[in-house]
Amino acid sequence: MDQPESATFPWIPIALLTGVFYLNFTSRFLLAPLLPVIEQDLGLGHGDAGSLFLHIACGYGAGLAASGFISSRLTHRLTILVSIFMAGAAFVVISRLDSVGDMRIGLVIVGLFAALYIPSGIATITELARQEHWGRALAIHELGPNLGFITVPWLAEGLLRFTTWRGSLAVLGASSVFMGVLYVFAGKGGRQRGTPPNGRSIWQILSSPAYWVMASFFVVSIGSSVGLYTMIPLFLVNEMGMERTTANTLIGFSRVFGIAILFLSGFITDRFGPKRAMTVFLLTTGILTVLFGAFRNPLGTVVLMFLQAASVACLFPVGFTIISLVFPAPLRGVAVSLVIMIGFILGGGVVPSALGHWAEVFSFSSGFALLGISFLAMLPFCLRVGNRLQV
Repeated sequence: MDQPESATFPWIPIALLTGVFYLNFTSRFLLAPLLPVIEQDLGLGHGDAGSLFLHIACGYGAGLAASGFISSRLTHRLTILVSIFMAGAAFVVISRLDSVGDMRIGLVIVGLFAALYIPSGIATITELARQEHWGRALAIHELGPNLGFITVPWLAEGLLRFTTWRGSLAVLGASSVFMGVLYVFAGKGGRQRGTPPNGRSIWQILSSPAYWVMASFFVVSIGSSVGLYTMIPLFLVNEMGMERTTANTLIGFSRVFGIAILFLSGFITDRFGPKRAMTVFLLTTGILTVLFGAFRNPLGTVVLMFLQAASVACLFPVGFTIISLVFPAPLRGVAVSLVIMIGFILGGGVVPSALGHWAEVFSFSSGFALLGISFLAMLPFCLRVGNRLQV
């Protein structure tokens, strides 16, 4: 007699990993809604504030590059535990630092250890769930960052009602450590070791036109989502004159709208194919990013923020679909790491820092418009090379 589905699907271990992924995401982006307060407290300009995310991104890129080597020496389970405990401890330490320079070093460490989680987390999920359940398990796991986008602004506002921004970071770090303890006792799977990348596989990926198309695509995807997300609180508060609480509330709600549009993106991808869907989503995101910076009307800004968030949400599923189709299984894990590494360093690190420095001289709005124009300028490259891809 077959077991009931609830008995065969690892709901509790997957839910626990989703919680770990949520805190992993939150640890990298809680600073964004806190930036208006941090700027005032530390006397930072927009450029210095934006560069905090560049330090996280640099650490994150290094962590992704090292993740395969570390998990090959440890196991995926131990790698996940190292990621949780060390990232949490680093945030507790950062909350006690007075020097901005020391904080930047601490944020590099946060990014470094946070990056160790994703490859080992994915490997653990595919070990726990049967292959026919991988889609569902990975979809549940993806709730972590998606809920993070929504709740991080609200979480920051809630914490600021009871403590300072330093206290908020300490609470987040302590929560990560607590999650690590919980994972020690309740976490399942991850007993296998990772496979370190070798020079031949890396060269095979880097010499493929598909890699450069997808790296460019993810620079746009991460830059238009994470890059803008980190700077929008400062834009709404300093340029649009919104109250911080109102700004963070609206940012959270805008991401709810983005998740709802994910269903439409899947339909478009299935109906028209990944390459055509990529073209449509890139074009839409670029245009909406330009308009978001060009329009200074309060109502128009809010409407465009919701629409831009929705267009960005469509980019990632089609991007991962194309990566899965163009790279064979033995190279797929390394390809994902290399694509995300470049995408996050440039899109999640350089973009916020550049927007902050630009805003000090000009404005956030003009920076957003210029960013959208640069995204549109990359479209012909993606199309020209992308037409050669067998998808």
